Parts: sequence; structure tokens; C-alpha cells
Amino acid sequence: MGGNRRVRISVRHLQKTFAQGAREVVAVADATFDVGEKEFVALIGPSGCGKSTVLNMIAGLVTPTRGVALVDGEPVMGPRPEVGYLFQQDTVFPWRTVAKNIGLGLEYRGVPGAERAAAVTAMIRTAGLEGFEEAFPATLSGGMRQRVALMRTLIVEPEILLMDEPFGALDTHTKLDLQRELLDLWWRTQQTVLFVTHDLGESITLSDRIIVCTRRPSRIKAIFEVDLPRPRDVIALRETVEYAQIYQTVWHTLGEEFAAGHRAREAGQP
Repeated sequence: MGGNRRVRISVRHLQKTFAQGAREVVAVADATFDVGEKEFVALIGPSGCGKSTVLNMIAGLVTPTRGVALVDGEPVMGPRPEVGYLFQQDTVFPWRTVAKNIGLGLEYRGVPGAERAAAVTAMIRTAGLEGFEEAFPATLSGGMRQRVALMRTLIVEPEILLMDEPFGALDTHTKLDLQRELLDLWWRTQQTVLFVTHDLGESITLSDRIIVCTRRPSRIKAIFEVDLPRPRDVIALRETVEYAQIYQTVWHTLGEEFAAGHRAREAGQP
């Protein structure tokens, strides 16, 4: 963590074991790292390695077996109002329109109707969803639904944003569009972000640092600085020598975990 940033998220020797019938499965063996104020950090590793479990423990949705997750120095005991969470699957409600989905958090907080409507209108404009205010999710593309979910999370102005592979199911073009929008929003709001992904290119494009997890049971294998200037052009960035160098460096470490997983599967190991 660079500079003298205040630590917003602190993870210390975090472990999680799940019961599967008569046996126990260790999802996360040992995770220790910090995320500083206004920092954008990517958490990356092989599929099924426990990245989402780490995020869920930080969010207060899953209780650690051992270790502790702290937000602003306080142990996480459950969901916190300053922490927003964007899930891998779009979680928009099919029976609510775009506008009513986006305004849901403000509605729960009892924000008056006129104030809520003004905030929703601003978010719809930010997301490029003008003209779809009264549309229902079933009529929207996957990318548009994820925009709705992102705006619904951001409208309550969380100081810390946890994101669990929010663009993983989207096509490349839509993913790049949403990466651009996310970077633009983050550049303006400077929230603290912890972003789970399995896409190395995405992690380099978005983040200040990349935390690499091992295959399950997950441990922190390495942490890399992404020393690329901001603001970033998500297309042009990938054509630079600097991007290629970071990709090669991180891939050497991440690829070791993919190779180890492949050998384990060939040997019939879980």
C-alpha cells in the first residue's frame, strides 16, 4: 500500500472452513492484506480459490473460522452502512423498473421522494440509461442490468465498495465499456475499492495493486504494484509496453497456480 493512506480494510490471518456433509473443506487457509483509503485493489486467482469467500467475510456476510476482517480498525460483525457490495450476478429486482431499482437504497433509508427522484435521475444520466427509466429488467441487456445494479449501489454513496466479478459474465465489448464507466466514476468519487476478478487484464486496467491468491485453499501468494498513470484509457492502455510488462510479471506468478491446479486435476486431486 503506497504513501501514507489510512487503512480502511485490514485482513489478518483470515481463514474459512465449510462443512460438506461429513467432511470439511478449507476455502481460505490464510489471508492477510490491507486496503488503503481511496485505493483500488484487485484480488485475483484461479476460479474457485476462495476470492469471493474473502470478500464475503469482509462484507460481514460470512463468519470467519479464524482470523479477523476489520473495517476502519473495527472487527466486522455484519454488514456496515459505509460498505457497498456489487455481486457477480446482477441482483436487480425484476418487478421494479430501472428507476425504482436504482432508488431502492434511498427508499429504505427514508429519503424524501423529491430528493430521491433527483438522485435517481442523476444516476440514470451517469449510467447512460436515459429513456429506460420505466423499463423492467427483463427488457434490458446484461450490461444494462449491471449498470442498474452499479448505480443502485453507488447512489447510497458507500465509502468502501466491494465488487465480486461484476463484469465476468459480459461480452468483451460490454465489459470494456463498463470498465471505462467504473474508472470514470471512481476517479470522481475516489472510493476505496476491493475488486475480485479472474481476469488479469481487467485487474491491471483498473487497479493500483493486484493481490494474487493461490489455488484453494487460498493464501496470499504475492502483491504487485500497478504503476500506470491515471486517468486510464481502457483500450489504449492495453497497447502499451508498460501494460505488457506488468501482465508478464503477474502472469508468471498467477500462471504457476493455474499449472498447479491442472497437475492436481490430472492426478485426481480436488
